Amino acid sequence: MNKEQKTGWLMTIPALLILALVFIYPIGRALWLSLFTQNLGTQLQPIFSGITNYSRMIGDGRFWQSIGNTTVFTVISVSLELILGMAIALVLNQSFRGRGIVRTIAIIPWALPTAIMGLAWAWIFNDRYGLVNDILMRLGLISSGINWLGEPNLAMMSLIIADVWKTTPFISVILLAGLQSISGDLYEAHAIDGAKSWQSFFQITLPLIAPQILLAMLFRFAQAFGIFDLVQVMTGGGPGGLTETVSIYIYSTVMRYLDFGYGSALVVVTFSVLIVAVAITFLLLRKIRAVNS
Repeated sequence: MNKEQKTGWLMTIPALLILALVFIYPIGRALWLSLFTQNLGTQLQPIFSGITNYSRMIGDGRFWQSIGNTTVFTVISVSLELILGMAIALVLNQSFRGRGIVRTIAIIPWALPTAIMGLAWAWIFNDRYGLVNDILMRLGLISSGINWLGEPNLAMMSLIIADVWKTTPFISVILLAGLQSISGDLYEAHAIDGAKSWQSFFQITLPLIAPQILLAMLFRFAQAFGIFDLVQVMTGGGPGGLTETVSIYIYSTVMRYLDFGYGSALVVVTFSVLIVAVAITFLLLRKIRAVNS
């Protein structure tokens, strides 16, 4: 190891220590707690139970329902955000007057606190005073207010709409950075060869910004799969637990039922899913870089 490498490692030590304190230690602590159970009806100390908490998940219908809700929310919201984010990024990549102001306005939803915007969207979808019902009634499309957050399918759709509005700018910013790294000469040469705009998009744009697409999807997958504040504010997991995500279930298990062992096991399983997603993304990025090089 040469002098530059030693200096690099010394400079990264503070960051690694902070990472260990705020990331590695909590996960390690959760893994340790997941191996214990506690009888809340007595004053006994927690009992080592091995994988009992993990085997309990197999027959836990509420856990599997929360997994299904989280999967539906994640897949639909991330897919819509990717499509809309790509469209917005393509528009913002064009040269037009006032582009800087438009770019600034476009990222405002992402910069706003999620909990506050969750309250705003809860009022927008309110069955008596909400903006959505008011507009639909003025247009004559409905005769009475719809309980958007009280109907199972409509509640999930409302959450997805709010999340898509909030986080699409995040994806568009990442994709815009990728678009700006593509040389305009490639498009000019492709056009000279007779290629149309949609052909250039699929043959030049998508392959070259594939790494940015994967990174954006990875970040959004981690955020959507662990969504808590938006759901807690808008529906609280209702109606009937049909919008309850894994994070909401973990919160209820730990804070309401004080079942720290089982709640920690849920945390470990959720974290493992995210690790698998990161590993898959890393492998795909390596393949893309190998192809592009």
